[in-house]
Amino acid sequence: METHTTIQDQINELNAQLTGEMFHDMDIKDQIHNLEMKIKGVKPMDSHFDCVGCGS
Repeated sequence: METHTTIQDQINELNAQLTGEMFHDMDIKDQIHNLEMKIKGVKPMDSHFDCVGCGS
């Protein structure tokens, strides 16, 4: 199981890759969103199902 620190490190790395260009950043922001959901417990940690509420 990943720890919050490890997930936060992944989020930080992804944030560093953001360019400000919407189409380039879409996939990165989606990955960040999914990791943040794991931290908040909004989505099961090992779920392969996408978020129904927001479509991510």
